[in-house]
Amino acid sequence: MNTNIILSGVGGQGILTIAAVLDTAALSENLNVKQSEVHGMSQRGGAVLSHVRISENEIFSDLIPKGSADMILSVEPMELLRHIPYLKKGGWLITDSKTFENILDYPKKDNLYKQIMSYPNHIIIKATDVAKELGNSKAANMILLGAASTLIPLSELSLQNAIKTLFKNKSEKIINLNLEAFDKGKGLAKNYKEFVFC
Repeated sequence: MNTNIILSGVGGQGILTIAAVLDTAALSENLNVKQSEVHGMSQRGGAVLSHVRISENEIFSDLIPKGSADMILSVEPMELLRHIPYLKKGGWLITDSKTFENILDYPKKDNLYKQIMSYPNHIIIKATDVAKELGNSKAANMILLGAASTLIPLSELSLQNAIKTLFKNKSEKIINLNLEAFDKGKGLAKNYKEFVFC
């Protein structure tokens, strides 16, 4: 088993938290993990990127070669499109529909969605909106991870336990919120067409 996942978004959207959950879950299953990350100016909405590689075998590089990513998981649609050259044929694109318009010439939303939907394997869900309904928009990252979990070869229990581990110093309410968001995302992925912007 070899899985290559690119995580992208902007500062403050919880990209590195997703990476930490994946890493923790994979290690709990005695798998090898390598992760690299690039931080932009997070306080100003700069780009954040992480490569996560999971394998039963030894991993020699923490960087995913172009054309080798099984999935690009993004909390922002334009940031997803920046990394399309890394996607392998048949790979998955998963993103929040909510844009973070931090540049003057930000593309039109419909154009972004059309580009993403031109790839056969894509999921665009209203993660931020659903997270707000749960009580905290910051949980959008866990909703997206839940949606992606149906395509990642890690057990649901390992991912849930990893969430509990990472948030163990937070309140019980925060832990439960993130677990609920994860479960909600998993459910949305099964019926994601209802949540796609077409």
